[in-house]
Amino acid sequence: MNVLIIFAHPEPNSLNGVMKDLAAKTMRDNGHVVKVSDLYGMHFKATLDKQDFTQRKDETIFSPIAEQLNASGTGSFTEDIRDEMKKVEWADLLIFQFPLWWTSYPAILKGWFDRVFANGFAFDSSKDKYYETGLLRGKKAILSFTTGAVKDAYSKNGPHGDINELLKYIIHNTLELTGLEVLSPITIFGPSLMSKEKVKEELERYKERINSL
Repeated sequence: MNVLIIFAHPEPNSLNGVMKDLAAKTMRDNGHVVKVSDLYGMHFKATLDKQDFTQRKDETIFSPIAEQLNASGTGSFTEDIRDEMKKVEWADLLIFQFPLWWTSYPAILKGWFDRVFANGFAFDSSKDKYYETGLLRGKKAILSFTTGAVKDAYSKNGPHGDINELLKYIIHNTLELTGLEVLSPITIFGPSLMSKEKVKEELERYKERINSL
């Protein structure tokens, strides 16, 4: 299996970095081929703008979705976008590794979705290619992340609300929209509040889940 890990944390030595490295090693030990997109390490541009296109369909007004569809047909995305698209095309499984910030992923990962999951590549607005007919169907994806708060804070009666409810818009309206089959997420809740021993236990649980993939 070809595995692409999209890593979005500014500190390589963070727990998210450890999880990314552990996932890569575990998958490779199991005979899979792994590539990693370290978005902060790559200084990946997080803003979708006019500079994303080497050739424009309409120079008079900027319509991102129209320009993406045109670029998908003409191959006129910038090199950094094309490189990420090639990785996505290659991958059978996408693992998104990130810290949960403000109930979502970091801005750099949002920018990756904005720029890489482009119209004409991940979905096609002109042909209603969404969800079951999304252009990435046949591939799988999984969200793997840490939180700042403990698990109870993300329960139905917790102050932040049910984590499954909070994630469903990311899962459904971003990943499933492109046709991806989304696996159950992997979460380490409140690791900064845990003992070192408990963190080790969580990493063992994480490794077991990666092995099961």
